[in-house]
Amino acid sequence: MTDTWLLKNVLFVSQGQASREDVYVTKDGLSFLGEDGLAVGIGVTPFGEGGILFPDSGASRQVNEMDAGGWMLCPSLSDMHVHFRQPGYEYKETIASGSAAAARAGYGLVAAMPNLNPVPDSPETLAIEQAIIDRDAVISVLPYAAITLGRKGLEFVDMLALRESCVAFSDDGSGVQSDEMMEKAMRMAAFCDCVIAAHCEDNRLLNGGYIHDGEYARTHGHKGICSESEWGQIARDLELAAKTGCRYHVCHISCKESVEIIRQAKKSGVKVTCETGPHYLLLSDKDLQEDGRFKMNPPIRSEADREALLSGLVDGTIDIIATDHAPHSAEEKSRGLAGSAMGIVGLETAFPLLYTHLVEGGILSLERLVEVMAEAPRRIFGLGSALDEGSYALFDLETPYAIDSTAFVSKGKATPFDGWTVKGNCLLNVHKNKIVYGTLE
Repeated sequence: MTDTWLLKNVLFVSQGQASREDVYVTKDGLSFLGEDGLAVGIGVTPFGEGGILFPDSGASRQVNEMDAGGWMLCPSLSDMHVHFRQPGYEYKETIASGSAAAARAGYGLVAAMPNLNPVPDSPETLAIEQAIIDRDAVISVLPYAAITLGRKGLEFVDMLALRESCVAFSDDGSGVQSDEMMEKAMRMAAFCDCVIAAHCEDNRLLNGGYIHDGEYARTHGHKGICSESEWGQIARDLELAAKTGCRYHVCHISCKESVEIIRQAKKSGVKVTCETGPHYLLLSDKDLQEDGRFKMNPPIRSEADREALLSGLVDGTIDIIATDHAPHSAEEKSRGLAGSAMGIVGLETAFPLLYTHLVEGGILSLERLVEVMAEAPRRIFGLGSALDEGSYALFDLETPYAIDSTAFVSKGKATPFDGWTVKGNCLLNVHKNKIVYGTLE
């Protein structure tokens, strides 16, 4: 059985650089073939001093040489915004199914939001989720703790007791409505050197809406959600972040005003980062259909909003891509735009969609895509290097295929991208030097 593969001429992308390399892949790590015939390792390389793995001859190892000219090797992807629904809503998704879906897509690390039952708002309730993660996750799944008890916005949690056990604090699924409560939470987060990851939504402005308050809503008789319900709360939070010195991350921004407000805050020195999702970059409300597959919160907005998000991604205002992977049962997504649950799945489509439509479309460089999907999330949240821990993924950038939701590993199947033709399928995903998806056999 082959225990070492030599990927000839693979495209290696990391730290803003792309280069063609000959790379050894073994069960113990990656090594790059140098001009001197020695393979110099990265990550965990236990075969010699100074990272030298073995000479070009293979040193008695069976080596399978492969033409990898159409493939890309990069650090495993990272998603700081997923919903794995467990504990409490296992009929939608579980830690096991969600992490397997992430592994299938090339992710080595994801962060799970706290809209669970019980809500992870104390060491005891967070321990329940962590025990399931320890038992069932096939990649690194990092839990968020709630900002407020029960995510009710009335009393904030004991951050000092929780900070060592969670990746950050969020009430995702709802915004913190009270200015006073958010300021108190930010002050404590600044003291603890923790990140507040905010779902920004002003409930006073929702008025029963469920899609963007735009042309489609008006012409089809739907109730709309105005953009101010998002950007107004972001503006409030940025003032508080400047006042408190808190590290503040804005979840799933969707409108042009949010982009500009965050851009200006960064220029003024506020410690702010933000994310958007693939659906906001690729769709606008002109693409809507009378189908629950097109319903999420925040909603898909106008073409002008989509263009502003793309500009923000290119110029660095938007720091990372997060999927907001939010699975529901088929029945919950079968009730049309008005009646379906909010949320779509995204892990198994994100990289192929963005590679195909942004990189091949000439909008974004491949190096930048890898940065926002793999490296920047770890950097912002202080999570170390994927390559240093032996986590990397291999993608096929040449072979087209059609997205087929029935083949998803996730329990959730609702995606507006069903049937889209893409490139960028994950061939191999290695997490801490263990294959969690695929094979080179």
